[in-house]
Amino acid sequence: MKGKYTRFILVVGITLLLDQVSKEIVMRGLALGENLEIIPGFFALTHIRNTGGAFGFLAGEATRTRTLFFLAASGLALSIILYLYAKLPPGKPWVAGALAVIFGGALGNIVDRLRFGEVVDFLDFYVGAVHWPAFNVADSAISVGAGLLFFCALLRKI
Repeated sequence: MKGKYTRFILVVGITLLLDQVSKEIVMRGLALGENLEIIPGFFALTHIRNTGGAFGFLAGEATRTRTLFFLAASGLALSIILYLYAKLPPGKPWVAGALAVIFGGALGNIVDRLRFGEVVDFLDFYVGAVHWPAFNVADSAISVGAGLLFFCALLRKI
């Protein structure tokens, strides 16, 4: 049982570290709004701040309201993940890993909200003038973890 939580903390820690270090590199290397084209016509590093949630959800709300909402929602999500992880039987490493990566990603965005009142985003994929909303390592971890959980559910591995 102890090893189960050690692995969880390790994966969460690595995810959080990658997220926060990548954001720090972008904040130090690019001015707010500046971009660095990596693959012309497809991918750039662009330092932006997202005051809202996914796709700018609640971005227009007052800072205090928005921050309290996202912290409460994130706290609830983290509590649910911890509960699910605690109840997870042995032999489900992919599900355990997915939950840990989601937890680490959510924690990364919480750290930003507590530090800045907004989330640092910088991964900008686009084709011509059509851009996918910019995101970060934490968002990627949440998406990959959720996709992995979905895949495990399809294979009935949950």
